[in-house]
Amino acid sequence: MEKKQNSNVLAIIVMILLFGMISFVTNLASPMGDILKNQFTVPNWMGTLGVLMNFIAYAFMGIPAGNMLQKYGYKKTALVAVTVGFVGVGIQTISGLLMGMTAFGVYLLGAFVAGFSMCMLNIVVNPMLNKLGGGGNTGNQLIQVGGSFNSLMGTACIFLTGVLIPNGIKNAVISDVFPLMYLALGIFALAFIVISLTKIPENAPAALKTGEKSQFGPMSFRHFVLGAIGIFIYVGVEVGIPNVLQKWLQNGGLTVAEGAEAIAGTVTATYWFLMLVGRLAGAALGAKVSAKSMLSVVSIVGLGLVLGAIFLNPGNVVGLPVFKGTEGFGIAQVPINAALLVLCGLCTSVMWGGIFNLAVEGLGKYTEKASGIFMALVCGGGILPFVQNWIVDITGGNYLVSYWLIVAGLAYLLFYALAGAKNVNKDIPVE
Repeated sequence: MEKKQNSNVLAIIVMILLFGMISFVTNLASPMGDILKNQFTVPNWMGTLGVLMNFIAYAFMGIPAGNMLQKYGYKKTALVAVTVGFVGVGIQTISGLLMGMTAFGVYLLGAFVAGFSMCMLNIVVNPMLNKLGGGGNTGNQLIQVGGSFNSLMGTACIFLTGVLIPNGIKNAVISDVFPLMYLALGIFALAFIVISLTKIPENAPAALKTGEKSQFGPMSFRHFVLGAIGIFIYVGVEVGIPNVLQKWLQNGGLTVAEGAEAIAGTVTATYWFLMLVGRLAGAALGAKVSAKSMLSVVSIVGLGLVLGAIFLNPGNVVGLPVFKGTEGFGIAQVPINAALLVLCGLCTSVMWGGIFNLAVEGLGKYTEKASGIFMALVCGGGILPFVQNWIVDITGGNYLVSYWLIVAGLAYLLFYALAGAKNVNKDIPVE
């Protein structure tokens, strides 16, 4: 029994490490969008294409990856995922050696391939952590722990990007972030070795008779369908808030020009850091507070913060600790709107685990396939920020107006927590 428990602990550690890899590679696409915009002189929406390609891959790979998980299990799926991730980041690295719009196209291809990897890793990590935690509140708690490391790596990625190019993002090129790409390649290579040597507990294969097909599936459950829509919206909200915030601060949102890129990067990194803080708090409270209550509260608070950011005068400033480029660390005066948007990180931090936990509750044997559908709809993380940046362009650079899209998304998540998450299909057999 003790040997089995130790094996599960190692499996949990591996899953948490993979959770961190997802965030590091995914978050790299956001500052890279600013580099692409300036290197190739394209509008905001084209600069967001890297993020879009990274997330749209989920729409293509979500369901196939869920089927792969069912057929080959957690370990083999994870090994394939890290291999694909290595290839994707490798292609992005190669793009930095090319010239002109060819480099732009190759980078987008690399972002698309890397997105396949992130999708497969998500499909492995979330149900596995939920399973190792025994489902329910404890399963939610373990997902929040994984999410905490996810936020830590996301924060590190944004911060390190600001350190690498503290004063020159307008003149930066893809090759400037090669150190981060090399680090990602090294992480993937190490993860492959560790996973190969780790025993991962697998589900027993489904015992269906030859040719037998169930008339039901994850989409037969209303609460799952609404939860899948919620994931589409949530990931778009999570990515869209800091994505547009950083662009706003870099393009006139700050009253200072010296070190603006570094300050904007640090403020954005603070959002991801607060997601780490929120997930640590969520992990501590996860076994005591229901996912429904947690999601309800953070949706309400998030709505208040974003509405405040939309309506308050940007001329009102507050001091935030930041990295100021060549000046080092210090306090910078940033618009109060930016501070409110940064605080949203505390709210978005626990939403993923809450939505996932609520949506798969009571699905039984349909959980793995449900996870695949979930991952397909993670493409919202590329689509909603794309739309938000398009709104910025058509409104003549009015960044704050674009946050009405975020308000609509948070309103839906509140509806899901209060009413949509109820399982009204308990008559469907799930054993």
